Amino acid sequence: MAFSEYPLVDTHAHICDPVFDPDRNAVLERAQKAGVAGIVAVGETLADAHKNLELARVHPMLRPAAGLYPTFLDFGQAEEMVDFIRSHCDRLIAIGEVGLDYWAVKEDEQKALQREIFRTFIDLSRELDLPLNVHSRSAGRHAVALLLENNADRVQMHAFDGKASAALPAVEAGYFFSVPPSIVRSRQKQKLVRHLPLSCLLVETDSPVLGPEPKIRNEPANLILSVEAIARIKEVAVEAVAEAVVENTRRLYGEGPVISEP
Repeated sequence: MAFSEYPLVDTHAHICDPVFDPDRNAVLERAQKAGVAGIVAVGETLADAHKNLELARVHPMLRPAAGLYPTFLDFGQAEEMVDFIRSHCDRLIAIGEVGLDYWAVKEDEQKALQREIFRTFIDLSRELDLPLNVHSRSAGRHAVALLLENNADRVQMHAFDGKASAALPAVEAGYFFSVPPSIVRSRQKQKLVRHLPLSCLLVETDSPVLGPEPKIRNEPANLILSVEAIARIKEVAVEAVAEAVVENTRRLYGEGPVISEP
């Protein structure tokens, strides 16, 4: 099908990753040809945040985000990121990625520190009215609970790896769940999509990872695979999914990520 009437947005991609340095222009051209109208360019470090702002100046389809990856357990780094986000909030589309990661962080003391840093970004999100783009690997239920406890209201759960039962309180709170192309090979993500309403789904690529094939560089052009997989699982038309995720993206992010029709 032609996606030109549906301005799809890749709501989570690491387009600043050095793996894209040699051919980033070609990657973005392929994305536009595939029907991707906008990309939320997330980051993990302060260096990423600066790079995303620079890339967005050159590539108008990019909308920069800034965040501290949850394995950086340093309040000094978190404070620097908070200052950066406050200083550039007029140019940022989201705070992310931020969150919890209990797969990489296993000690209770470190988990507690991780939660405190995450809470700082939740508070900042409410202060600046910027959406949170949330990482929650092996910590989905805990991340959702912390978000709810701290009254987060504009939330995207990126590549959620938990059970549908852990996601439902977030769905009830109006949070969104973004689906990467790895859904074509992930039973967990297929099951999650089967149980969640279309009204809470977004699409993402998490480029350069979480592609349709493991260990092969993913890129935003593969966003269409997520749309098609959702349609198959829910047994609805691809057009219906495209229309829904476009509307869901606007509900969370506004018109910001969508620059023009591809």
